Amino acid sequence: MSTLPNRTVWILGDQLSLRNTALASARKGQDCLLFIESRETFGRLSYHRHRLMLILSAMRHFAEERKAEGWDVEYHSLQDAPDSRSILLDHMKRRRPSLIFVTNPNNYHERQDLESLADHLPSPLKVIPTGQFLCPQDDFIEFSQGKKRLLMENFYREMRRRTGLLMESDGKPVGGEWNYDGENRATFRDWKKAGSPRPGILRKPIQDPITRSVGLELETHFPKAPGRADDFAFPVTRGEALRWLDDFIQHRLANFGTWQDLMVEGEPDMFHSIISPMLNIGLLDPLECAKAAELAYLKGRAPLHAVEGFIRQIIGWREFVNGIYWLKMPGYEQMNSLSSERNLPDFFYSGKTDMNCLQQVLNEVLKGGFNHHIQRLMVLGNFLLLAGVIPKEALRWFNEMYVDAHDWVMAANLLGMALHADGGFMATKPYASGGAYINKMSNYCYGCSYSPDTKVGQGACPFNLLYWNFYETHQDRFANNPRTAMMVRSWLKRPEKERREILTQAESFLNGLT
Repeated sequence: MSTLPNRTVWILGDQLSLRNTALASARKGQDCLLFIESRETFGRLSYHRHRLMLILSAMRHFAEERKAEGWDVEYHSLQDAPDSRSILLDHMKRRRPSLIFVTNPNNYHERQDLESLADHLPSPLKVIPTGQFLCPQDDFIEFSQGKKRLLMENFYREMRRRTGLLMESDGKPVGGEWNYDGENRATFRDWKKAGSPRPGILRKPIQDPITRSVGLELETHFPKAPGRADDFAFPVTRGEALRWLDDFIQHRLANFGTWQDLMVEGEPDMFHSIISPMLNIGLLDPLECAKAAELAYLKGRAPLHAVEGFIRQIIGWREFVNGIYWLKMPGYEQMNSLSSERNLPDFFYSGKTDMNCLQQVLNEVLKGGFNHHIQRLMVLGNFLLLAGVIPKEALRWFNEMYVDAHDWVMAANLLGMALHADGGFMATKPYASGGAYINKMSNYCYGCSYSPDTKVGQGACPFNLLYWNFYETHQDRFANNPRTAMMVRSWLKRPEKERREILTQAESFLNGLT
């Protein structure tokens, strides 16, 4: 009686989903599920401790759950896994699998490594397309053909039609509008007038023995990783992730839209979902998250503008930045259209700066590995753009520090959206702003030694100085852009003496960055 040949399914750390396409090809009782905590992979950058804890603990929990279901699981922890290649070669020598299945990695450099690795393996390696995104890469390429610049709004509408989310039977959007972003920009003053609403306390998971063991092992293998193991409190199982999602839908979604751009000192969570860390490693599925929000609207538990804004982030923006990444790789991570030459300031690793907005946002991410999107774009990204920091250095820092960071999500978000490093392919104008925006959307300026109302001279907000210095430096590029021409004209109309004072003070500030 013949038996089926044994095969191996290699499960990667950011593909911990029951919808994993390689896992779907496996046969329980016949195939082996292989997990490798490669020290080479997890040491590629100086990652935040919480990012390492999230992925490693989630991997271990996922493997234990599959083992409890009767799967043959082979697991290699940090202690015995210097790299993936040596573990795979040893595994093949012992197990002699006829074939190795793996889902296509979500990041370009990992796909390159996989192709190189396949050439040195005695058993064939079959790569299966990923199912973690709603828009396949071929579909996005088709969407982009013939376009000099891609608009997320057009892509988002197509994704609404494709998924049927918030759509009427006649093909029109629910409520008559595609986008309710205009209702999602309430300011800090609005928040105070509304009585400073806050959600209930976010119920965060308590570390179990597996998560605690990961924290202890990191002290041995990555002792200099930023963050403290005791502060880690993210879901590491699908069950915990689903409860986290439900908590957001039940207690915070209704107010998410109105206050999503708000920044409040000492309140890092507010009404945000904070599901991206779990979504990006497969514990949550994008469509189930969007449908949960849609159901809340249909049951009258959340207003349309909040639900539409959340769904737009999931099926619109997240899918869009993934599409841009693969459309532009390789080479996208090297783009620097503004010829920025300044090194990343040291205070991005210490949080020690007298600019209170930067201090607050940096301390949040250094401690917990997370900020919400406006903090990333309009505080950190804005500063890096105006200061002329080398995009590649900025990208490395973002990939190191954020719990939800992966090359595919950070490259387009930072290089295209925040730093305008791709020359405007993704965003028609740079997201540059002076201190007024931060003062409008936060209370950071109240505790700062600088004044957002002071344009030049003692106490002038560095964002004001750097904003005009930016348009002086790049006036030729932006003078003919319909969305930035007015700023250039406004700058050039100022008295020459005032312009010299601003530029001199901006230069002094920049020269003081280390």
